[in-house]
Amino acid sequence: MTLRFPLLMLLLAAGAAAQDWPQFLGPTRDGVYAGKLPGLKPAWKRDVGQGFSGPVAVGGKVMLFHRLADKETIECLDARTGRPVWTYGYPTEYRDDFGFDEGPRGTPAIADGRVYAFGAEGMLHCLDLASGKKRWSVDTRRKFGSAKGFFGAASSPLVEDGLVLLNVGGPKGAGVAAFDAETGETRWSATNDEAGYAAPVAVSIGGMRHALFFTRNGLVDVDPAKGEVRWEFPWRSRSHASVNAAAPLVIGDLVFISASYGTGAALLKVGEGKPARVWASDEAMSNHYATSVHRDGVLYGYHGRQEFRPSLRAVEVKTGKVLWSVDGFGAGTVTLAGDQLVLLKENGELAIAAASPQAFRPAVKVQALPGTVRAYPALADGRLYARNEKTLVCLE
Repeated sequence: MTLRFPLLMLLLAAGAAAQDWPQFLGPTRDGVYAGKLPGLKPAWKRDVGQGFSGPVAVGGKVMLFHRLADKETIECLDARTGRPVWTYGYPTEYRDDFGFDEGPRGTPAIADGRVYAFGAEGMLHCLDLASGKKRWSVDTRRKFGSAKGFFGAASSPLVEDGLVLLNVGGPKGAGVAAFDAETGETRWSATNDEAGYAAPVAVSIGGMRHALFFTRNGLVDVDPAKGEVRWEFPWRSRSHASVNAAAPLVIGDLVFISASYGTGAALLKVGEGKPARVWASDEAMSNHYATSVHRDGVLYGYHGRQEFRPSLRAVEVKTGKVLWSVDGFGAGTVTLAGDQLVLLKENGELAIAAASPQAFRPAVKVQALPGTVRAYPALADGRLYARNEKTLVCLE
């Protein structure tokens, strides 16, 4: 481990107020955490089942979505101790066609005292946060006829104004859909797009609310209340064996999308009517599965395919200019905590560095977990929760 004194003081300082991590990519759905950075002391760890689903944490509870034997299992843990509070499981027969992990992929969402989880076979569940009792469930594959795809269903639910938004990939007008958060009834569906692996985001641009879905065909802007498609921006690889996996990243009235497989990145300016392309490039920032983060006009993220040791890069938002690049850095996830990049690599190494456009200078490097780590971590209340294929660990 390497540790520079100024950052050590930052880690030990009281920092900002406590903050929850209620959904994929955090409270603002952009990989940004406003609370204090965690320390490096392991508080607890526990065995987990299969899955690439990341943990979420709210109000002293940590939610884990994993597969135990032949059940997809949603488990509520005490954030201080890791001890189970309640467990809910349901049968699954999901088999991965490529011999990879056979657990759930999507990260749960917590909102208004309920937990929403979307499994690898397309089962959407709503549970009571306090008790774990089932409120409702929808078999989206049976309901909409969506295909299995390469790696099963993987959209992380987004709760938006009483609706649960999902990238379900159903044909005949059910590519994306919204469900009543309280009852599970389908409120609307739209597009014929196959599902990508990117999570939807909802933002306000120009006084208007937008639900952005990065489907397999490209970016779709939907009125989240009515389900009306405002515009579509095609963005797909020419290769059939490809996916769109990184979530759209909104910066003011700009939307950044990125994919691998020779697709590359595009920056769009959103106004009235169809968006205007600011720039597009396959040489700037081709995110394979991890979403980039933004700070002060600079994007930080991974460029290149996961299996080919991608670079870690800083890219100027408005131009796509590469400011610095660490070649062969290796795949992982990136989170922004204040002005610090929190990088959890696939090999289990945790690195913390200032989000600087000048250079990458990691002040902390520690082995948080053995590899392989694919799930996003969660930062909540001064703790970091991270999981690999067998273990969930809490650092505080």
